[in-house]
Amino acid sequence: MAYDLIVIGSGPGGYVCAIKAAQLGLKVAVVEKRATYGGTCLNVGCIPSKALLHASETYSHAAHGMEALGIDGVKPTLNLPKMMAHKDATVKSNVDGVAFLFKKNKIDGIQGTGKVLGAGKVSVTSDKGEEQVLETKNIVIATGSDVAGIPGVSVDIDETIIVSSTGGIALEKVPGHLIVVGGGVIGLELGSVWARLGAKVTVVEYLDTILGGMDGDVSKQFQRMLAKQGMDFKLGAKVTGVEKAGSGAKVTFEPVKGGDATTIDADVVLIATGRKPYTEGLGLKEAGVALDNRGRVEIDNHFQTNVPGIYALGDVVRGPMLAHKAEDEGVAVAEILAGQAGHVNYDVIPGVVYTQPEVASVGKTEEELKAAGIAYKAGKFPFTANGRARAMLATDGFVKVLADKETDRVLGVHIVGFGAGEMIHEAAVLMEFGGSSEDLGRTCHAHPTMSEAVKEAALATFFKPIHM
Repeated sequence: MAYDLIVIGSGPGGYVCAIKAAQLGLKVAVVEKRATYGGTCLNVGCIPSKALLHASETYSHAAHGMEALGIDGVKPTLNLPKMMAHKDATVKSNVDGVAFLFKKNKIDGIQGTGKVLGAGKVSVTSDKGEEQVLETKNIVIATGSDVAGIPGVSVDIDETIIVSSTGGIALEKVPGHLIVVGGGVIGLELGSVWARLGAKVTVVEYLDTILGGMDGDVSKQFQRMLAKQGMDFKLGAKVTGVEKAGSGAKVTFEPVKGGDATTIDADVVLIATGRKPYTEGLGLKEAGVALDNRGRVEIDNHFQTNVPGIYALGDVVRGPMLAHKAEDEGVAVAEILAGQAGHVNYDVIPGVVYTQPEVASVGKTEEELKAAGIAYKAGKFPFTANGRARAMLATDGFVKVLADKETDRVLGVHIVGFGAGEMIHEAAVLMEFGGSSEDLGRTCHAHPTMSEAVKEAALATFFKPIHM
């Protein structure tokens, strides 16, 4: 059978591309090596980690945050196997949902390892070693990413003592001491989960700041918040060794700027130093598909590789490694293949850290605007001055709006606070339509809501806030 499109990989980018293409009338197949659809995100990444973040936050709030609300005598008992069962049930619901959508849209799901044989041909090898060759008009590479490891350091990840994010969401008991190598989104989220459940958590980060690439103001204040929650930070630290020791492990690091090495013991070490594109074993070199110096598939502005008929999207191409970025690219590629004008606005892609409080950002940071020589104005508003936040005892954090000094067009919005991941989207919609801080500040917001802080920050950008 010949297809209009074969997608290799069923993560957010791949499955969304397949569904959109099918909706547009194309005959589609998806090749997936896992037993279930959804890729890293749904199976061992975004979805299970959010289930654990919510469960652990609920546990922590019940254990430590109820008395001030007049609710006494709450002494929760952690049932970790049941919490993990909630995570697993959440994963199953989501991957089953993708399977249902494939069936609904008449997409052929083919289990096995895909390999590009050239334009128009994909081989699929099953777990039993049986191979079949499929013909198609177009191929989309959507194979996602894998754990990057620590540059220059050999690490034996056994997913029990030394773990990646995959093992980090499946520990059988709360570690006494968890060392997180890497102060990015994944490390801070999973570190938060285990810190809430009782672990001592130490974060070792190469840079002088956590959340590298995020707005500096956000990063500094957020680190102080996490430190108040008990997390310890070793910044500007280069890890030189991670090895098992007895029933635990040892991590050795030294100051990036020079100095003596330090070794600390841990029950579990989480390697969270980023991810790399998954392109090995796909036959790309043999098929003539070009890769860049970071192992990513090179594409043009229409997602096509140097080989006509072969496209790529998501974590295997340039841009932020975010599930929703991959989803938007999946829609765009499907539209292009159907003869439409698919497009992704990379200037308006939100990023969220699902800790408590949450961190959310869209657009440019102050550092980026300064580096680009763009004149801007900034408005900030703290949640301490927000009525709803006070009522909820959720006054940590702030909203910051950055706008062009001449045109007032909003260039970036950054939020630290309860529900930041939901609030960021009104900023994204505004920016998608080229709105100004005055547009946002003059839009009526319901009272009392956390979102009023967004309005007040916008008011502070073009004139003055009301409640500060």
